[in-house]
Amino acid sequence: MDETRARFLAAIARQLPAERIAEAHLFAAIRQGGVESGVAVIALEQEQVAEELPQALAEGDVATEPAESQAADDVVDAVDVEETLGAADAEELTADADDDSPYASEIDVEPVAVAAPAPPRRYVVCTARYRHTLKGPDRGKWEVTVTEEADAPLLTIDAVVRGVQRRSGDLDEIVRLSGDELRAALPVPATP
Repeated sequence: MDETRARFLAAIARQLPAERIAEAHLFAAIRQGGVESGVAVIALEQEQVAEELPQALAEGDVATEPAESQAADDVVDAVDVEETLGAADAEELTADADDDSPYASEIDVEPVAVAAPAPPRRYVVCTARYRHTLKGPDRGKWEVTVTEEADAPLLTIDAVVRGVQRRSGDLDEIVRLSGDELRAALPVPATP
């Protein structure tokens, strides 16, 4: 990793809590005139993950199917059948359901825990930009801004980063760092 990227990561870590950074995507730097600039997309872990969960899931509640036996003709509500088919067809259908059929026997339903699938974990999406003046009267000037943009799952962040790279026509590979890799790349402060 070059010196400018290490400096950029250190500036990001000063503005964002490094322990919450889940991953960072670093775009290639651009030099125009006497100025170099760069962009990074950072995914931060949410501060309070437990507050995002629905109350029912947090307490461990789950929906269950009925445990008592049900006759097959009780499963379909007669009012719904009449509205859908019409009164004459509904009478014929309910009369057929009373016949002795091996498929119309009572059904024992065991209780089954049904939990909604957990939504994908969302992360705070931040963009970081630096501007480093290389030539001219402001030579050496270094500016870094970090802005919170949105929240999204990691898969969405990856897809957006790849889309930006494709649309920009940038042939350079985007550097993706996990949170641990980013923290390991940070300069170690000197101890006095």
